[in-house]
Amino acid sequence: MRGGLGSEYEVSLKTGATVLEYLPREKYQPRDILITKDGQWHMDGFGIEPARLRNSLDVVFNALHGEFGEDGQVQTLLDNTMLPYTGSGRLASALGMNKVAAKEIISRAGLKVPRGVHLKFKPETKAEAVAYDVFLKISPPWIVKPVSRGSSVGVFLAKTFDDLVVAVSECFKISEVILVEEYIRGREATCGVVDDFRGHKTYPLLPIEIAPPAGKKFFDYEAKYSGQSTEICPSQFSIEEKRELGELAAAVHKLLGLKHYSRTDFIVSPRGIYILEVNSLPGLTAESLVPKSLAALGVPLPHFLDHVVSLALGRK
Repeated sequence: MRGGLGSEYEVSLKTGATVLEYLPREKYQPRDILITKDGQWHMDGFGIEPARLRNSLDVVFNALHGEFGEDGQVQTLLDNTMLPYTGSGRLASALGMNKVAAKEIISRAGLKVPRGVHLKFKPETKAEAVAYDVFLKISPPWIVKPVSRGSSVGVFLAKTFDDLVVAVSECFKISEVILVEEYIRGREATCGVVDDFRGHKTYPLLPIEIAPPAGKKFFDYEAKYSGQSTEICPSQFSIEEKRELGELAAAVHKLLGLKHYSRTDFIVSPRGIYILEVNSLPGLTAESLVPKSLAALGVPLPHFLDHVVSLALGRK
């Protein structure tokens, strides 16, 4: 199931194409379910009503990203049709997508997250007033982002008060609720986990170190999908840092009740390892990080896809 109604439509198309290409044909007969940007459903090129999917499918491989696909909405629809699907359930998906809710749960568990404030748009909202309120609470620079988006869509780095005003104004055009956080200086990392894999209930993949291209201070949407970032796997973190990254990724996965696989993003700083956000349905494109980590472990992508489908079907 790919495409969807959100801002990550193109990425979802690529993830879905990867699944269609690499799903083992000796075990599965895949069907291509495309949801257009205007909400029309198609299966193998023909229009279909979602309620009829149950008559044609055994399981859905959810390759949707962002709004609708990763926030609990499509999960609710599939639950109502009693179709098994890959990835997390509706509640865990909604928690993972909502950065404020996820941060609160993670913080309560005693794990490090950046200090931040979330702000809701009101018709009378003035970006200057919002920026000034943030300025009094958090020192610059700041990261400004929508509360419920993925792939770093709508994320801004603001170094000055004027930058913050612009970032707040632009971010409110994307989302009614935004999050402004302190900018943590350090090395960017990400680590995926897979359920019931290699003898572990929640198996951490190899952490990846991310170095954005010249001119980029962080791993934004363009840096992610332009192919210009340097992604080091196996990473050059210390043995202790690698172990902690894996443990933290597994802890976040469990705390939020995620299923099958997920990926958590971090900053490794002199003050410790900070959790930035979780991806309950990470991408599987050629540029995506989970496939690169799997390859570094010697795990073929068809094997991983078969494993995830088996989890969804309850075979493992």
